[in-house]
Amino acid sequence: MSKADTTDAETDSGVIQSVSGPVVTARDLNARMNDVVYVGDEGLMGEVIEIEGDLTTVQVYEETSGVGPGEPVENTGEPLSVDLGPGMLDAIYDGVQRPLDVLEGKMGSPYLDRGVDAPGIDLEEEWQFEPEVEAGDVVEPGDIVGVVEETVTIDHKVMVPPDYEGGEVVAAESGTFDVTETVVELDTGEEVSMHQEWPVREARPANDKKTPRTPLVSGQRILDGLFPIAKGGTAAIPGPFGSGKTVTQHQLAKYADADIIVYVGCGERGNEMTEVIEDFPELEDPANGNPLMARTSLIANTSNMPVAARESCIYTGITIAEYYRDMGYDVALMADSTSRWAEAMREISSRLEEMPGEEGYPAYLAARLAQFYERAGYFENINGTEGSVSAIGAVSPPGGDFSEPVTQNTLRIVKTFWALDADLAERRHFPSINWNESYSLYKDQLDPWFEDEVADDWAERRQWAVDVLDEETELQEIVQLVGKDALPDDQQLTLEVARYLREAYLQQNAFHPVDTFCPPEKTYLMLTTIQTFNDEAFDALDAGVPVEEIVDIESAPRINRIGVQEDYEEYVEDLKAEITEELRSLY
Repeated sequence: MSKADTTDAETDSGVIQSVSGPVVTARDLNARMNDVVYVGDEGLMGEVIEIEGDLTTVQVYEETSGVGPGEPVENTGEPLSVDLGPGMLDAIYDGVQRPLDVLEGKMGSPYLDRGVDAPGIDLEEEWQFEPEVEAGDVVEPGDIVGVVEETVTIDHKVMVPPDYEGGEVVAAESGTFDVTETVVELDTGEEVSMHQEWPVREARPANDKKTPRTPLVSGQRILDGLFPIAKGGTAAIPGPFGSGKTVTQHQLAKYADADIIVYVGCGERGNEMTEVIEDFPELEDPANGNPLMARTSLIANTSNMPVAARESCIYTGITIAEYYRDMGYDVALMADSTSRWAEAMREISSRLEEMPGEEGYPAYLAARLAQFYERAGYFENINGTEGSVSAIGAVSPPGGDFSEPVTQNTLRIVKTFWALDADLAERRHFPSINWNESYSLYKDQLDPWFEDEVADDWAERRQWAVDVLDEETELQEIVQLVGKDALPDDQQLTLEVARYLREAYLQQNAFHPVDTFCPPEKTYLMLTTIQTFNDEAFDALDAGVPVEEIVDIESAPRINRIGVQEDYEEYVEDLKAEITEELRSLY
């Protein structure tokens, strides 16, 4: 929401009484909760968070140094909202949806002054509108009335705003319009344009929230193969510094089969967001070969930006995601990281002198996390289409301690847990997702899809892999005490099979042009190859072949090279035959 949007709104003024970091107290301000206000002589954007008598408390989304008592506070009378319409894709925003490239152009410098503002979308850019309704049609709130080609990848569906009454279409013509011009007129007097506003703290309406039954295919073997997430699901990626949270989210943003990606960099280091900004425009969407940015909206609120803006950037991202969901698209929201968001809440809470909860976080931490993740889901929209928002949040527990409040409260809410392990990262095992601690509660409802689309024994193969890895974990405790050679031959062979599962199946090279993305069909064939080695090896062991000869066959190491094979189907077929022939020749 920009100043440009509030010129006709009712305003009221107060004066600053005190300033404490990002928290400003004003007196004599006629305001409601969550109203947007402009603070001080420079007009810094803020939001009302507490009202007590004639004192109004505001959290300011910009640096407040130099702001002092007696300066004015101007109320817009409107809640913090985002501008919705064509132009949000291939855009980079800050935490309150100010387009960073536009601000840079205004300032003539990458260093932004305080109080600079701009609408979330270009209000003057013109778009070619093609109506999908005609005079006499009756439309209701949320109905699609036309289409705009927003990017080469995405058609933007122009909808009747949810807070309209609807009615009979009086006029609808194709043509070139800017987003503020009327494109459809209704007999009720309502005029539909390509521009909407929506309060970020209010979920957009839907008819029904359904059980998701389609996976969000990520192209990452350990995720799709062992711990899948559904379209419309929720997931957490906790892990210590350097364990690969950001790279994992980058991989999901690049290769997940969502229609739209909303990537929120919440309090992360600037160099990580720089990598996203530099890489994404150069990458091709694996689904269609178009630029990846053509389906991506970036919200960059880095660690050097004002802490209060982190609190709003998550809501800005989820509101944009819900808007595209209403068009019938599947949207994936990456939040990196929710820990920095929680730290912003802790900062504001301490400035308000609220009673602290565990480790200083506010007592309402769990409620705020739940409110955010609850806005994800697979929905039947009010216009009859179906769409989804998948929320994937990185968590950065200090020292990798998963018992800290943000991680624990997140785990109570999300249904997929991808636990990153510092020990695996130190051993250069990436993605460093610990298969013993991670889980997915979506497996049972997603198995029918994998069985129909990939292979009818998908669930059985996965369970076999899980059982082998569990057995290896138990055997490793014995190995550390007595050594591997003291184990029976069958257990030594199990360890060898588990090694191939870890090295060939669970590890994946995000920087290899082929291995960076693994379709479910390839994931399945890799697992069947390892199981072929397992079955043939145990048959040879039962026939009396020494375990040393079994593990030394020449073809087995080729299992580790399946991931980098472009023509993997032929490679796997030849490898299975070679393994079978070589092992059977031993007896």
